[in-house]
Amino acid sequence: MKKVLVTGGAGFVGSFLCDRLIDEGHEVIAIDNFFTGNKANLRQLQNNPNFELMRHDIVEPVLLEVDWIFNLACPASPVHYQYDPIKTAKTNVIGTLNMLGLAMRVNARILQASTSEVYGNPQVHPQPEGYFGHVNPIGLRSCYDEGKRVAETLTMDYHRQNQVDAKIVRIFNTYGPRMHPEDGRVVSNFIVAALKGEPVTIHGDGMQSRSFCYVTELVDALYRMMETDNYIGPVNTGNPDEFTMIELAEKVLEMTNSSSKLVKVQARPDDPERRRPDITLAKKRLGWEPKIKLEEGLKPTIDYFDDLLKRS
Repeated sequence: MKKVLVTGGAGFVGSFLCDRLIDEGHEVIAIDNFFTGNKANLRQLQNNPNFELMRHDIVEPVLLEVDWIFNLACPASPVHYQYDPIKTAKTNVIGTLNMLGLAMRVNARILQASTSEVYGNPQVHPQPEGYFGHVNPIGLRSCYDEGKRVAETLTMDYHRQNQVDAKIVRIFNTYGPRMHPEDGRVVSNFIVAALKGEPVTIHGDGMQSRSFCYVTELVDALYRMMETDNYIGPVNTGNPDEFTMIELAEKVLEMTNSSSKLVKVQARPDDPERRRPDITLAKKRLGWEPKIKLEEGLKPTIDYFDDLLKRS
């Protein structure tokens, strides 16, 4: 049994990670400032003796004795991370510094959750870990994109300078139940609009593409990475199946049996045109590759939002 800290533990991915860690027999402390996290995501664990939830913001230091740290704390959708861009940057920089400092003091292994956004609007496709990216450092998205790039820098510097046992995972688009219904990400946006019978909004021409990984498969990659010795990464985690926004929207409309219309609006600034992970390293080093197809993962996701809307 490990004592594990999950920052952002009440969030979409964090809550599924807590479930997995408890299932694996570990003791889990989840901390969250509840900006985008939700206690309801952890309802199933609230009476578990091996689970503890703390309200805390990682921009402030925390003193704990743990073996593993999964640093997931940070809003991950443009609507939320652009709401307070300075706070987003502070979470990525000061928050990561605090977690690395904690890992150094208690000799814990730390996994830094990075993002495909470090590649910006990529000029290489698909994106391998060796690609340095194409990021606008002063754009509206830079609080998150550059924040995560600095978080990676700090993680590597703590490893090189202070011998911190560190790992970096670059997470590509993830979806599934417990997504925030108003987080602005395309899967939740499209599903909620379709279920409500409202127009499904596509930014730009709809030909920009993304790759979508079901949340439990992402969590499996995070867990495997944490268990792997002598490997820092960074490693891409995502599903290499690529879909245009129009293809995704049409799939959602079909699966929800919705009469909603597709509406195209102005493209967002710095919105990447194509995004697909090269997962060669994940296959080789983690023995991991996603198996769940988009339709298979959309079904429980649609059911989740359908139930949420009926109860609201």
